[in-house]
Formats: sequence, C-alpha cells, structure tokens
Amino acid sequence: MKTDQYTHPDYYGLDELYSDEHKLVRDAARAWVKKEVSPIIDDSYEKAVFPKHLIPGLGEIGAFGPYIPEEYGGPGLDQISYGIIMQELERCDSGLRSTASVQSSLVMYPIWKYGSEEHKQKFLPKLATGEMVGCFGLTEPDFGSNPGGMITNFKEDGDDVILNGAKMWISNSPFADVAVVWAKNEEGRIHGLLVERGMEGFSTPEMHGKLSLRASSTGELIFDNVRVPKSNILPGRSGLGAPLSCLDSARYGIAWGALGAAMDCYDQALRYSQERIQFDVPIGSFQLIQKKLAEMITEITKAQLLTFRLGQLRNEGKATTAQISMAKRNNVEIALNIAREARQIHGGMGITSEYSMMRHMANLESVITYEGTHDIHLLITGMDVTGIPAFARDMT
Repeated sequence: MKTDQYTHPDYYGLDELYSDEHKLVRDAARAWVKKEVSPIIDDSYEKAVFPKHLIPGLGEIGAFGPYIPEEYGGPGLDQISYGIIMQELERCDSGLRSTASVQSSLVMYPIWKYGSEEHKQKFLPKLATGEMVGCFGLTEPDFGSNPGGMITNFKEDGDDVILNGAKMWISNSPFADVAVVWAKNEEGRIHGLLVERGMEGFSTPEMHGKLSLRASSTGELIFDNVRVPKSNILPGRSGLGAPLSCLDSARYGIAWGALGAAMDCYDQALRYSQERIQFDVPIGSFQLIQKKLAEMITEITKAQLLTFRLGQLRNEGKATTAQISMAKRNNVEIALNIAREARQIHGGMGITSEYSMMRHMANLESVITYEGTHDIHLLITGMDVTGIPAFARDMT
C-alpha cells in the first residue's frame, strides 16, 4: 500500500493569513484523508465505485455544510474553512470532493436559504452527519448550459403536486435519500421541490461507463407522476436565480478543490524530479524540468491568492457570480495543465496508478465541464466586463 507523502506548496506564505481555526480545520481534513481515503482511492477509482463507508467520516470532519449554523447541526464555519476542506478532499480525488460539494452547496445550502423552518429541522442535522445523503436535480438530457429551458414540470392536485420529467448527470443520485429538484409549475415558474426516496414513481438509475469521476456515484432522476406534498416545495425563493445561487456556492468550492488537485500533482512532480536519476543526475537539474516546475508553482500561487481573496469576499457577502466564475474557470484550467505537465515529468510511470496525475487529469475533464462549462464561464466574465450578454439567460 503506497504512502501518502503529500506536503502542500505555499510559496507566498499564505499560512500566515489563515486563522488558527482555518489551520485546525485543514489539519483535521488532511489527516483524515491521508488515513482513510488515500489507501483505498485508487481501488475505488479502478472499480468505479463510491466508497460509501467514508460518508460518516466526511460528516465528522465537517465536510457536509461547513457553513451551516450549529442550530441546524452544522459546524458553523466560515467560507474559507469550507474552501479549505474542499481543497483537501480534491487533493485526493475530485469524486470525493464532488460528493461533499453536492451535499453542502446543492442540497444543504438551498434548504438552509430557501427552505421552511420545518425543512431545516428535518433535513439539515441528518445531512450534516451523513445520516442522510442528498442530490441536486437541475441538468436535463436536453438542457445543460440552458437550464431555464427545462421541461420537468409539476401540476397541482389538492394538497400535492404531480411531478414529471427527468434529470441527468446527477452526483449522489443512486443512493440519495432526498433530491432538491428544480421544475416548472403550470405558469412556467421554476420552483425547488424536496423529493424523498420511496415516493412512488421516483427512481434513480445509476449511470455506467464513465472514464472520469469513477470514484463517485452518478445517475439520473426519473419522475413518473410522482406525488409530492406541497409542503415539500421550498418557499423562500423561486425562479432560475434560486438554483443558480446554489451553483455559485458549489463553484466556489470547486475553485478551491481543483487547486488541491493541482497542488497534489505539483508536489509529486517536485519530489519525483529530485529522486529520479538520468544521465547520472536528478532530472530536476535539467532546465526544461525546472521550467515546468517553476510555471506550476507560479500558477498555483496565483490561484491560491485568487481563492483566498474570494473567500474573504464570500465571508463579507460581496462575492459576485462573475468573480466566482472567474476563479472556477481559472483554477480548473491550471489544474488540468499542471496534471498534464506533472505526468510528463513522471514519464511512463505517470500513467500508472502508483501516481495520481492520470486520475486527476481524467477527473478534471469532468470538473471543467460541470457546474458551468469552461466556455460558459468565459462568457460570464465577458458579459460582466462589457455589460453585453453573448448568450440569452433569464436571471429572474
């Protein structure tokens, strides 16, 4: 069994800006990952199974809803702590971070922000510990970058609504206890509904054949005349802006998480460059290898400063959707580039499971697509700086 030797790079002394609480959160998450996840993640990835036995541990380190107030069972941490936890998880595997990110930002966040007090008391404490697992239903087979075009809908029927439609590419869906589903009412207005496991007509078939995020569970949500109590509709907000605000929280976590993958690849490449001998010297003594490593640490350092400042803005309630999009897009891109360069430094060994670069690389191909594609995030920044939208989007 290989040893997890990870040491995080900190070229600009970012640790000096972290509070003692931030460091405690990070150290606890890192220790848990090294002990519980690193030894089994390659096997889980190769077998394409999510290690469900890790769910209680994720709850114990505060990975589920870190910012959820203690009154609802959450740790009550700040946004930087949330980012740090996501970074430590994705440093190991993007699929692991995806599971925690969905639970936190796409399930617990909308219940906390838009749910009734009854919803919060019923679901949040159990979601925080992992006793319950949730998923988020927005993307449909024909509507990804244009979620407002969704056809999933519901009609009123007494004290209930009748839900029909389908969602696709849904993390956690095969074993989720509750799904936060976004659907249109008879007037075409988008609302969030809490659809619970066991409701007649509700099924969650698992998707197979993935070559990315293999250590996470992905499936569909199928609604065939599902009767949902009206009391399960989130009352706090309707319209497309509601699910998009959840995606802001998720994308923020991704910005930190993808950076973790980049840091892991750099750490391994640096160590390998000092240990691998060719032509009687370590390969780290060659100019081209040093060029690769210097560019890696430069991009990592820029991304660290970007995410830390974004975390401060999130804590202050000032971070904009466009700022979050910039960080998500930048950090996933640099992570992919660094994974590829690190693989080259490792030569042929880089394609084996002895090192994590190829696994990170494959995973990041999903991360660069979900929660807003790479190009869509570029257009969000473009619209923000020019004031001119390059695509149609209803933000109401």
